[in-house]
Amino acid sequence: MNLSRRNFITRTAAGTAALASIPSIVANAVPAKGSTSKQKYSLFGKGNTVLFQGDSITDAGREKEKELPNNPGSFGHGYAFLAASALLNALPEEQLTIYNRGISGNKVYQLADRWEKDCLDLKPDVLSILIGVNDYWHKRNGRYDGTIEIYENDYRALLKRTKENLPGVRLVICEPFYVLNTKSVDETWVEPMKQYQAAAKRIAKEFDAFWVPFQNVFDEAIKYAPETYWTGDGVHPAMPGAQLMAEAWLQVVK
Repeated sequence: MNLSRRNFITRTAAGTAALASIPSIVANAVPAKGSTSKQKYSLFGKGNTVLFQGDSITDAGREKEKELPNNPGSFGHGYAFLAASALLNALPEEQLTIYNRGISGNKVYQLADRWEKDCLDLKPDVLSILIGVNDYWHKRNGRYDGTIEIYENDYRALLKRTKENLPGVRLVICEPFYVLNTKSVDETWVEPMKQYQAAAKRIAKEFDAFWVPFQNVFDEAIKYAPETYWTGDGVHPAMPGAQLMAEAWLQVVK
């Protein structure tokens, strides 16, 4: 057997095992809830509006002219599309309206700049936010001079503003994550990103939000397949990485 064929078979076997194991990865990485509710996805009610917000990981190439709810083109090809599709499939009787308003490159202050149009005007009943990697990455490459304190203070102010305008909104805060041994991420990311992750978790606790532990999920995933199987650059998920994220998000909100 030649080397290229052997490598192909090895990669295929690893990929097949990883995909088959995604439910196990999520189960190991996301703490089981002690809820006594027998209703699946009881977080969502009849006629609710659900909003996904964030940066390029949420954006995932969505179109930004029509920005329609429940529309494949307006959702891109990432975890938000997969999670929203699963919700719509599981809860047809609830008639959910689901939007994706993630924008590539965004940091917290840029969410705030567009928050009226891209959040408050939509009046979400459930708001999911994944933000933070650019607050560090763009500082790292000299495109931004923010600090961890700015990130946390801006994030807190954004959610305070949201709750003042939408007091009944239910929040889902997603952990910004990184994956080592990839194109853009090495060991120098670890300690700084831990600070951003800790800040996001503090804010989630402060605002009584659902917490999606994406770092745990990817740390578990690399036990099943190589890092670059899940994400090429360590930040943006590949197809199985997006599926992994969607299933983790769904597990948290069940």
